[in-house]
Amino acid sequence: MALFGNANSSFSFNTNTSSKFTSKTATGGSHNPMHDVEVSNPPDDCISCLEFGPAGMPGNFILSGSWANDVRCWQIDNNGQTTPKAQQSAQGPILDVCWGDEYSKVFMASVDKTARMWDLGSNQTVQVAQHDAPIKTCHWIKAPNYSCLMTGSWDKTLKFWDTRQAAPMKTIKLSERVYCADVKYPMAMVSCADKKLICLKLDNEPSEFQKIDSPMKFQHRCISIFKDKSQSNPVGFALGSIEGRVAIQYIQPTNPRDNFTFKCHRSTAASQPQDIYAVNSIAFHPTYGTLATCGSDGRFSFWDKDARTKLKGSEQLDLPIPACAINSTGSLFAYAASYDWSKGHEYYNPQVKNRILLRSFGDEMKPRAKNQR
Repeated sequence: MALFGNANSSFSFNTNTSSKFTSKTATGGSHNPMHDVEVSNPPDDCISCLEFGPAGMPGNFILSGSWANDVRCWQIDNNGQTTPKAQQSAQGPILDVCWGDEYSKVFMASVDKTARMWDLGSNQTVQVAQHDAPIKTCHWIKAPNYSCLMTGSWDKTLKFWDTRQAAPMKTIKLSERVYCADVKYPMAMVSCADKKLICLKLDNEPSEFQKIDSPMKFQHRCISIFKDKSQSNPVGFALGSIEGRVAIQYIQPTNPRDNFTFKCHRSTAASQPQDIYAVNSIAFHPTYGTLATCGSDGRFSFWDKDARTKLKGSEQLDLPIPACAINSTGSLFAYAASYDWSKGHEYYNPQVKNRILLRSFGDEMKPRAKNQR
């Protein structure tokens, strides 16, 4: 069976429009100042998450979840065309999405307190998780001896689900609501509303490994696990806050100075006070280990954490950037332009449409040689 089954049953939104990685289709201005490719048929409401297909998946696919209560899937061709492939809805806004180890399975976490598994082949969904409050995060765990879905909720619990069973295989009670989480086997990181950080080890079974004091003074917004220099094993995480700051933290640092924070997504104008924006999303390059950050200032930046240098900064969009992602081969960067309500309802402009942009960034995230810094 093809990944999406029969076209008549699974393609559920217009496939007539497309985009290419050429300057002819990339508009400029504050709408798209970096002249990147716009994905066709973007969500109709605020975009909450982006997720590329996993390593080993044939072709390039990307998911988005939004406050329009839907998840959408596109295929990105080698020549740059983006083709809408499928769409599925929930009973509430989608806060997170992830792929299963079967490439035809997608999981969606919703404000409706459930997580559902979407079979792209049949275009059918089934509920696989239930919480007592909205589910903020979902991640698929593939271990040698088990597979499960990890869900983090505002009901102050982390649950692990064997999708063949109605009850969770394990529940971990937390001190506060889950605000962000990440998984790179055999490690998981969870951040709560009280700025408490929990590191989990996932081999054999999920269990708490370490509680970590927050290096931040203000609310956490996003977290992303990074691997060692050989990109073999997870060793630490990057944590973004609402105060325009990112913390780089190792779980077991060889030197305390390996842990540090840096400022970002702040206004550069000489006038005071300085405008400070939230860091909404962080993504690591799968080969180089460098990272991308995006913020409520409508900019993205690429960083080399080991050299502690900025590799590139974008021009400013006319909307915040609430989410970003890098594909498994490290060739494509996706980012969403969508209002994040950080300035309240009076700054919401329904005439400015949401969009997802794709950037083929070449060596932009490659660490520079020492004599080039």
